[in-house]
Amino acid sequence: MSSPTDKKPVEKIKEKAEQAARVESAPAPVRHHRSLLFQAGLILVAGAFGVLTFLVKTTPFFAVDLQLTRSIQLFNFPSFAFLMDMLSWPGYGPQVVFITGVIVVVIYGFGLHWEAVTALAAALFTTLVNVVVKDLVQRPRPAGNMVDVMGVLNSYSFPSGHVMFYIGFFGFIAFLTFSLFKPSWQRSLLLVLLGILIALIGISRIYLGQHWASDVLGAYLLGSLALVVNTQFYRWGKTRFFVHQPVAQAASHPA
Repeated sequence: MSSPTDKKPVEKIKEKAEQAARVESAPAPVRHHRSLLFQAGLILVAGAFGVLTFLVKTTPFFAVDLQLTRSIQLFNFPSFAFLMDMLSWPGYGPQVVFITGVIVVVIYGFGLHWEAVTALAAALFTTLVNVVVKDLVQRPRPAGNMVDVMGVLNSYSFPSGHVMFYIGFFGFIAFLTFSLFKPSWQRSLLLVLLGILIALIGISRIYLGQHWASDVLGAYLLGSLALVVNTQFYRWGKTRFFVHQPVAQAASHPA
């Protein structure tokens, strides 16, 4: 008969997932202080996005947008151009649908059903918010007579859909990775790779001439808000639906 310590890696992930569903054990004053800081941060980000959106709505592009794009495009080395193109590649269709589907199926296959549902919801919600805001602002993309445009896109420019999706979806996957996996070199490597992907996608979109820097900034701001919504939705539903998963039932009987 196997001992409680002889658990398979998958079972360890499942157990960590159930532990994440428990109520935070920090003292009430500490939780209150964290909550205030968190809310203040959200207000600052939302306010910054609101101001930027107003400016973008009234200005086709800023002088700093043009300057930054031309400066970044000076790095015309083949290897750098290839890296920038590869960073953006996962965000185009149809591969973005395939990649998202594979990740969701893999998560579901581990028995983390609520995590899979919320990962899919994060992808859909972030995309929907981006489309709605783009249609409201209707900012044109950079023109080829001002900067090098490496691939003409017909959709609006503000905010960047790539950047928002990478933060809203890949950022949520990073959140799950940090929450469900115990510290290890594999977890650290995955977090670093996801972090690099999210950090560099903005530069990629500017380098390819498909977005202004202000589009990217707006996407980082709004994408961060979308990520907060995604993680809060995950935490809200975890204690309500996770207990109905087989893993929660199996782990509810301590050895």
